[in-house]
Amino acid sequence: MSIDLDLLDGGIAVITLNRPEKRNALDAEHYQALSQAWIRVRDDDAIRVAIVTGAGDKVFSAGADLKSWIGRKVPMSELWQTQKGMLLNRGLEVFKPVIAAVNGHCLAGGMTLMLATDLRVTADHATFALSEVKRGIIPANGGTQRLPAQLPHAIAMELLLIGDSIDAQTAARWGLVNRVVPADQVMATAIELARRVAANAPLAVQAIKELALRGQQADLAAGLRFEQLVQNTLQRTEDAAEGRQAFAEKRSPRFTGS
Repeated sequence: MSIDLDLLDGGIAVITLNRPEKRNALDAEHYQALSQAWIRVRDDDAIRVAIVTGAGDKVFSAGADLKSWIGRKVPMSELWQTQKGMLLNRGLEVFKPVIAAVNGHCLAGGMTLMLATDLRVTADHATFALSEVKRGIIPANGGTQRLPAQLPHAIAMELLLIGDSIDAQTAARWGLVNRVVPADQVMATAIELARRVAANAPLAVQAIKELALRGQQADLAAGLRFEQLVQNTLQRTEDAAEGRQAFAEKRSPRFTGS
């Protein structure tokens, strides 16, 4: 029962929600461990890309362990401790790409976690649902914010207001996931995508992610200006020089993140 973080070669971190006996649902202790895992991904220069998955082959995550959360008394002051136990889907800024390897049903907080990732591979038997409305609560940690940004309004509102599930094929048709594969190919496919991302210049990769995310909140003129400033900075890096040299020499570049 843990949040596991394993490092693969090539700068790939794999975070596993390892609580299969609880459908990989998370209580306060596991959320804190997950927060620390995301902070390590953000701060460790050896990590270029992260994969998040669940243990087992049935459930990616059922989100919060409701039995440990509903009715839990916390000091009112915690409402203003907005940086406490920050998570990827709660707003922690992690500009290294994150890939969701959805090994099974992706529900409630599990789905809001997936919505905060950048690339998504799902098993063909997985289902997706934000059913909090049926429990008298809301899909927090980004559910009401990211889903309407990633789907057409009417489809997002149907999922949010009715709370029914959709299958993996529907998720792919609506553009919520990148790949639908047999269950035994989920991790291999996610790792293959991660290796392709990690082979690119890490400073440019992180810049692209930040620009794409911040651009959703800015007008076009501001976004274009931000691009110019970032491009000017990146052009002075050793990685940019290596990219040019490798292209001229017709070889694979060796990026160092400098």
